Amino acid sequence: MERVRGTHQLGRALREPVLTIGNFDGLHTGHRAIMERVVERATQRGGEAVVYTFDPHPRVILQPAQAPPMLMSLDQKLESLEEMGVDVAIVEPFDRKFASVSPKVFVEEFIHGRIRPREVYVGYDFHFGRDREGSMRLLTDTGPRLGFSVTIVPEITVGGRDVNSTRIRELVSKGEVEEAESLLGHPFAVRGEVVHGDHRGRELGFPTANIDSPNEVLPSPGVYTGQVRFLDGGEGSGSMHPAVTNVGVRPTFDRGQAVVIEAHLLDFEGDLYGRRIEFGFGERLRSEQRFDGVDELRAQIGRDLDEGRRRLGIG
Repeated sequence: MERVRGTHQLGRALREPVLTIGNFDGLHTGHRAIMERVVERATQRGGEAVVYTFDPHPRVILQPAQAPPMLMSLDQKLESLEEMGVDVAIVEPFDRKFASVSPKVFVEEFIHGRIRPREVYVGYDFHFGRDREGSMRLLTDTGPRLGFSVTIVPEITVGGRDVNSTRIRELVSKGEVEEAESLLGHPFAVRGEVVHGDHRGRELGFPTANIDSPNEVLPSPGVYTGQVRFLDGGEGSGSMHPAVTNVGVRPTFDRGQAVVIEAHLLDFEGDLYGRRIEFGFGERLRSEQRFDGVDELRAQIGRDLDEGRRRLGIG
């Protein structure tokens, strides 16, 4: 997938581009419905599937106190788009100058003048331009005049409620990762580099990979099953490995310290330090708790791993 930093960096004419526009945080089932349409139509036209997104999220610049934490890092989002079959991802740097662009200029200059789409697909709640003044009607009226069709993709619902990133953030923050997965269409995941910790897991007999993650959203403290994916091109890159992960402050040892992510890869031997991995959350086993001593903690970890094996279907 070709990655372009802003429409002004497009160095060529795109081939029969079919375009979608949005923030797409989390790439949930609603977003995926749009991507599927875009990729399908681009294939049918013999063109390119193009995603136009923004970094950082507009509220980071315009309303920093109200800016939502992101469900995905930019790298996660771009890699997922590539996996979906997107050909070109344009990431527009969002700053105050860009925020001041009027809806008319955004459509006529940024969309039509630089991208030249043949078809545009957007979600039902899409707004654009200065102060989000741009309406669906402006887009649907202006597009055909400029030479591209506009299709509004209706909302997706799960359990009778619409799917949106705000709802998913709330679920993840409560540790309800299974329900979050049903809305995302994929496991909620965090990624980062494996760094040295205090080696307490190894001392307890259960070595863990401490993940230094840039992700802004984490599940509530607790123990979770899931899958680790290796990302860095090293041995086993791209493969998945079952794991049980603790998210929390390790109250038995470090009450009041920062939240850490520690993954124990089941039946794995090898040096993980310095490797980039991703942990996809499966099920929540229990909340974090403080134990009276190391022996009690060790016994509970053993029970957690046994339960994790059972949930993951490992003999």
